[in-house]
Amino acid sequence: MKLNILCVGDIVGRPGRRIVAEKLKSSVSELSIDCVIVNAENAAGGSGLTPQIYNKLMRYGVNMITLGDHTYRKRDIIRTLETEENIARPANFSEHAAGRGYAVYKTSKGPTVAVVALIGRLFMKPADCPYNTIDRILPQLEQKADIIIVDFHAEATSEKVAMGYHLDGRVSLCFGTHTHVATADERILRKGTAYITDIGMTGAHDSVLGRGVESVLKSFRTQMPYPFEIATGDLRMNAILVTVDSSTKKAERIERVRIDADSEETTRYDSDDGKPEYFNNNF
Repeated sequence: MKLNILCVGDIVGRPGRRIVAEKLKSSVSELSIDCVIVNAENAAGGSGLTPQIYNKLMRYGVNMITLGDHTYRKRDIIRTLETEENIARPANFSEHAAGRGYAVYKTSKGPTVAVVALIGRLFMKPADCPYNTIDRILPQLEQKADIIIVDFHAEATSEKVAMGYHLDGRVSLCFGTHTHVATADERILRKGTAYITDIGMTGAHDSVLGRGVESVLKSFRTQMPYPFEIATGDLRMNAILVTVDSSTKKAERIERVRIDADSEETTRYDSDDGKPEYFNNNF
């Protein structure tokens, strides 16, 4: 059975959420999507996720959520991580960390899709080995899911490419997140795994990775802390569309998807974002 899976790049703040709210359901219908996965670790004010936003993303048509290095930026998401099965924090965080390392969704066609979240170690905070972690998880997931997908949230392109080859033939799709810039290397690897180094960002692209240009420039030029406000211009959703045969577990197609907003955004934050951190000099 053929399944179409849409993976949406890092949602950044209220502008990113707005285009998901406006465009996701129509895109699911137009593209005959069976499963929607989004990375939402920047969805609340540009850093973290709140329960209110989690609930809204579910209403917008999202089926599973992955997170990354900002998983615990908003502490009130911890209960959601501990109680819901469709949201995953990086599996190679400490074994004592709140939440699960993978999420599972049963599609309306019948096959079950699982997504594993992993985080990189190059230029990132300390984490367990992502290669050993996925090797340990895969035998467990093969009993629970027909299709397995990996979101590798990492900084270094070399680390992501290496993970793609490590997983070739063992999962249906390995896609990268975190850098917020879509790469042009989507392909199906030799053993049938679809791969792309980064699927990009959902938010304001007239920006520096979703943040206001002026404040980021001031920080880089002066080495002083400035609040990285959410940008609002040139609103787009970056995603990939992957077709997988559930009987062979191999990918048959991978293509980049870009969806533009119909109008400009003017509001940077709302009550769902939680309390903003004034100095937030990281992405």
